[in-house]
Amino acid sequence: MRQHVNPLSRYFQLPLKLPNPSDLFENYDQPIHLDIGSARGKFLLGMALMNPEWNHLGLEIRRPLVALADSDCTQLGLANLRFLFCNVNVSLHEWLLDLPNDLLQKVSIQFPDPWFKRRHYKRRVLQPELLIALANALQPGRELYLQSDLLDVIQPMVKLVEMSGCFNSFGDGRWLDRSLFPVQTERENYVLGQGLRVYRAIYYRNKNKVPELIVLEEKYKALDCLKKRILPFKTLDE
Repeated sequence: MRQHVNPLSRYFQLPLKLPNPSDLFENYDQPIHLDIGSARGKFLLGMALMNPEWNHLGLEIRRPLVALADSDCTQLGLANLRFLFCNVNVSLHEWLLDLPNDLLQKVSIQFPDPWFKRRHYKRRVLQPELLIALANALQPGRELYLQSDLLDVIQPMVKLVEMSGCFNSFGDGRWLDRSLFPVQTERENYVLGQGLRVYRAIYYRNKNKVPELIVLEEKYKALDCLKKRILPFKTLDE
């Protein structure tokens, strides 16, 4: 059961100062994998155990889930994993600006809350300003990973990424039939256990200049995947 919160409510609009990597991790110069919407944290927990040469940071807007994930991290004594409570569209931009060059090397956004209605597009996690901030922080060749079990959720994300011109897709324009991560999220396990499909897309930062925010925002406002059923990727059986 998904438990939504409205990211536009006043409580979640208060900006938070996120700690620097040197305050988060024991080996703070290791590359960072940022998981936006880390939920209960089981995915990053597995990733941190399997990849000690990486630092893993989970950001989640539901504070009780952060507390539970943090408890697991503390019990295992993992120095390369942290979870933070925040609204990424309010508090992440400044943190990204302050990052040392090429410290952030991988970003994942997996199974975000499904704000289907057109009038709720501002509640979606991947907004133009956030994408631009990520594009500025990622060096050429670094990864952006998107995943959802709902086409109406992943389509706007994919279209926004492609409209920015800052990323090249991996997989010849097709949805990936398997995850490239060695660990699955809890939602992923549930969906696959029900015999349902997961839609995955991986992008690599290219060398193109980041667009002006106002230009990308106007393109995003005009986007209407829900009515037109635009399929930016081919299906596997095409």
